[in-house]
Amino acid sequence: MTLVRDMRNDDADTTVVRDLFWEYLQWANGMVNDEFKVNFDIAAMLEQDMQTLDKFAPPLGRIVLAVEGKSVLGLGCLKRLRPGIGEIKRMFVRPAARGTGLGQALLNALLAHAEVAGYSEVWLDSAGFMKAAHALYRAAGFRDIDPYPESEIPSDFQKHWVFMAKDLRSV
Repeated sequence: MTLVRDMRNDDADTTVVRDLFWEYLQWANGMVNDEFKVNFDIAAMLEQDMQTLDKFAPPLGRIVLAVEGKSVLGLGCLKRLRPGIGEIKRMFVRPAARGTGLGQALLNALLAHAEVAGYSEVWLDSAGFMKAAHALYRAAGFRDIDPYPESEIPSDFQKHWVFMAKDLRSV
């Protein structure tokens, strides 16, 4: 049975988060390279994320893990973007566990945390090739929006990305 739980502030969970971030970045960079013939410095991106993990710390942020037995199969992160607005980042389910509902469970946990944190909206960005993720977000009530200035996506690539928002006030 799979459960979604908050990341613990210990070495074991920090190592798991690092491993999942790395796996996500390798996968995404491979897809970006196939699609656009571009490589990002994913080692630097990983180190930046790990050095700034506190941006995902409660009460305004969160890292949630999908765990089955001793295996961690996925994660999702929430951080404060600006007053009243949270941002979902690094949603990732390992390929072998995709299609099992884990993405939905991670998203539901992050949206629940966003409500508790007092966000009125949650935003996200997702590469255009992540069609399954877009379907998941739309089914959860996200709508397309214009790129937002705080996005980490370089402006040259924003035309290849999907930007979305969900209003939490109408939930």
